[in-house]
Amino acid sequence: MFDNLSEKLDKALHVLKGHGQITEINVAETIKEVRRALLDADVNFKIAKEFTNRVKEKALGENVLTTLQPGQLMVKIVKDQLTQLMGGDAEGINLSGNPSVILMSGLQGSGKTTFSGKLASFLKNKKTKKPLLVACDVYRPAAVDQLHVVGEQVGVEVYSDKGNTDPVAIAKAGIAHAKQNGNNVVIIDTAGRLAVDEQMMKEIAEIHKAITPEETLFVVDAMTGQDAVNTAKAFNDVLNFDGVILTKLDGDTRGGAAISIKSVVDKPIKFIGTGEKMDAIDVFYPARMADRILGMGDVVSLVERAQEQYDEEEARKLQKKIAKNQFGFDDFLSQIQQIKKMGSMKDLLEMIPGAGKALKGIDIDDDAFKHVEAIIHSMTPDERTTPTVLNASRKKRIAKGSGRTVQEVNQLLKQFDQMSKMMKMMQGGGGRQMMQMMGKMKR
Repeated sequence: MFDNLSEKLDKALHVLKGHGQITEINVAETIKEVRRALLDADVNFKIAKEFTNRVKEKALGENVLTTLQPGQLMVKIVKDQLTQLMGGDAEGINLSGNPSVILMSGLQGSGKTTFSGKLASFLKNKKTKKPLLVACDVYRPAAVDQLHVVGEQVGVEVYSDKGNTDPVAIAKAGIAHAKQNGNNVVIIDTAGRLAVDEQMMKEIAEIHKAITPEETLFVVDAMTGQDAVNTAKAFNDVLNFDGVILTKLDGDTRGGAAISIKSVVDKPIKFIGTGEKMDAIDVFYPARMADRILGMGDVVSLVERAQEQYDEEEARKLQKKIAKNQFGFDDFLSQIQQIKKMGSMKDLLEMIPGAGKALKGIDIDDDAFKHVEAIIHSMTPDERTTPTVLNASRKKRIAKGSGRTVQEVNQLLKQFDQMSKMMKMMQGGGGRQMMQMMGKMKR
């Protein structure tokens, strides 16, 4: 996410390193490189120029404190201005209706149908809502079937009427169905086109007028760069939507859409899609995104993801097992599953300050623990509970069953034994030690 932009901004801000003070000359050089980095990221020229002018004005107007170097001050100014450019504060979603109706709009291929499912899952899990998905794309082949598949994946009901070709009637019927069945959120998936056209805009406007949604969201593919911004403007002129959803931010995106879309349409980015899995959805926090763009990581989001997977009762049980020296491979496997639920390994590591730069060019496999899981799954229940029973013949069988070598089985057992001893010694800080050991195991 934003790797090229982050690298170029880092080089631009490096210009001031070692300087004792900010001057018009060294600021001008830095600003020139910052503007170039933004333009390379497909940020609109006018927005990039206005942004760098504000940064320059702030920089020349600041007195460098004795505790802050010029380079550090410039990073802070750029971060603050990036945060403001992307919207300032995070915007919530309006769920005041009964039911609350959310209208999804966007071009075909933007990931609108999939994200409708992600949003339904997010609201169901995070906001304790009972959502209903409504299939109003009556043109694209298999669009209705796709939404049903998505709904099944996230455990959310889908309303559709395959014999009906009137999306307005389907939307109204879907809302009526929600009222009758206790659904307090209705997410309406509408048709998209390959490009903005008059028929599409007229249809989405008619649906909007007929159902008066609490939220109208525009879904856009972040990888399309400045085209995404232009499309957002065209939709906003007709719909006056409430917010933007950026999908595919995990791809090779230059970042221009995320940075400049708020300035163009004056509407906040509310959610972002960060992967293909149905839980790969995040609320958009401009300040956190600015931190990540500048290579500062996003510790707050990392902690929040960890807290989502934290089960207090399970933690107490685990602590008792550690105290009684009963921590086994089933418990270890459970910890691995919790980490995997937090998201892709690369995404998690990039949230750690400085890790993005350190990991540049390194391919992080999302199946980093795959061989460890394979070895554990090849053990019998007794072997997982009491690893000390593992003799040479058992290890050979486990290696053959998992497709690994006996040496790898021995290595896992040795690391597991070290980790168990460490967790026994450090009851309070065992979690941190475990994370370090698991990091070694995946290499």
